[in-house]
Amino acid sequence: MKIAFCELEGWEMPYIEKFLEENNLELVCFSNETIDKVDIPDDVEILSVFIYSKITKDVIDKLPDLKLIATRSTGFDHIDVAYANSKGITVCNVPSYGEESVSEYTIMLMLALARKLRETIDNVEKGIYKTSNLRGIELAGKTLGVIGTGRIGARTALLSKCFGMNVICYDAKQNQALLDAGIKYVAFDELLSTSDFITLHVPYIPSTHHLINMDNIKLFKKGSFLINTSRGKVVETESVIYGLKQKILSGAAIDTFESEEVVMEEHLLWDAELSVETLKKALEINYLLKHPNVIITPHNAYNTKEGLQRILNTTFENIQSFLKNQPKNVVK
Repeated sequence: MKIAFCELEGWEMPYIEKFLEENNLELVCFSNETIDKVDIPDDVEILSVFIYSKITKDVIDKLPDLKLIATRSTGFDHIDVAYANSKGITVCNVPSYGEESVSEYTIMLMLALARKLRETIDNVEKGIYKTSNLRGIELAGKTLGVIGTGRIGARTALLSKCFGMNVICYDAKQNQALLDAGIKYVAFDELLSTSDFITLHVPYIPSTHHLINMDNIKLFKKGSFLINTSRGKVVETESVIYGLKQKILSGAAIDTFESEEVVMEEHLLWDAELSVETLKKALEINYLLKHPNVIITPHNAYNTKEGLQRILNTTFENIQSFLKNQPKNVVK
């Protein structure tokens, strides 16, 4: 079978070469670019991508022999899964790889907000060593609201308990391990109104689009903090700006945000096909980038050596299972 990889790094090549040899696969593309910048042979049968390659109907139609899309991510909103399935194409993801990586990163962002780390570093770089404007708060005794208690959300909740935080959660399905640890589930609105810190750990699906929005930002506890390491479109960017301007939010840490591909790839701003809404979102992020109480990072929470190795290993397992007609980690 012919296989193509996009959005790879050089360190992965030896592992891939060994995997291909062991499974009699023919490599027809190995690129660090997104799929829109790569010429994929139209007879490719297996395609592996990361989150910035948009696998649309048009892309799928150009690959008539495609049988498997193996995304090296948990999220799959960059793939038209419904259309792929309608064409008989299996789509697999990596459901578990980042519990430690993302939860530790989330804790780091909470600490950075609580102790005004951005302002601290900015001051020192300017030669200002006064600390009167850098007084922070402790995590101990504060209430953390965790929205989404899958693997990452649950791990974040348990780690936060180690800091002496009171943890409450919201999810359509309760996690028994958290209940056993004495962690309470509450209604969504109650979580928003009583949490000092709110962290999001949900997939991006239609029901989570703008889960945090202009309506419910007004329910947040005054002076609270928002952290998003899940998916950008889960949070309406305008609501964060509103929350900061109205002093509902004391700060925000955002690792993934709406239109992040445009902000990260500046040349896309000149794309004539960009919608007014996309450009608006890019401008909103530019405002947040300059806000002293906001930390923005480049979708980096997953990015550890251990996490990336787990992604690659699980992707190999997904491909091997498909070759044995026993597909695993299938998304629909």
